Amino acid sequence: MPFETLLYDVDAATHVATITLNRPAQFNALNLDMARELMLATIAADEDPGVRCIVLTGAGKAFFAGGDLSTFGAAGDQRGALIKEMTTYFHAAISRLSRMDAPVIAAVNGVAAGAGFSTMLACDLVIAATSAKFTMAYTKSGLSPDGSSTWFLPRIVGLRRAQELTLTNRVLTAPEALEWGLLTRVVDDSSLMDEVSVLSVELASGPTRTLGAAKRLLRDSTDQGLESQMELEARAIAAASLTIDGREGVAAFLEKRAPKYQGR
Repeated sequence: MPFETLLYDVDAATHVATITLNRPAQFNALNLDMARELMLATIAADEDPGVRCIVLTGAGKAFFAGGDLSTFGAAGDQRGALIKEMTTYFHAAISRLSRMDAPVIAAVNGVAAGAGFSTMLACDLVIAATSAKFTMAYTKSGLSPDGSSTWFLPRIVGLRRAQELTLTNRVLTAPEALEWGLLTRVVDDSSLMDEVSVLSVELASGPTRTLGAAKRLLRDSTDQGLESQMELEARAIAAASLTIDGREGVAAFLEKRAPKYQGR
């Protein structure tokens, strides 16, 4: 489908979908159109059985610089209604990225601020360029956080660090963000997309439904007791063993060969 604020491309050979936020003059800041199109792109990826990994990145110098505050100002007294509509779309996109079976990689090529910071947190793996910067930024503009950050951030870095990032808007460099546990890997700017490409192809060749089950187990573990989590694990691994990929994985191990997963 045609998009105006982002690029959506699926490589049929590798089964990787790439979503590129494409408002470079605005540092890929989120407006109403982008929020809606991001939701539609995540639906398209989730509904396409040929998509087995998603890469999310930004055009130009920024990854995703948060909300487009100029649209808030232009909305005047209707800005509350505008923000509610935007977050309806934006939060649907975040939820789908988090809950879909296909792994989601954030390729952070520049600043990740506000909504961009939140979106990065919801991705499964985060590969960042050395020059990238990270900040919550919300309260600096007199706004409270959205986009899942108050759910993911304390779980990733702990409450005290989440409070510091949220209340002081401290800016982290890529090496600092890696040290804090916010990133998976930091790479040279020039090799970012090459590194992401290798990783995405590797993940897209994996047992997609099983990866989705693993994502859900990890995401929901903090809300479960030990025994209930182990029961969820038992049910998930039993179900995985009956899938086409589960059968292939066991057979490949016994036959001492590399598995050929189909994502089913």
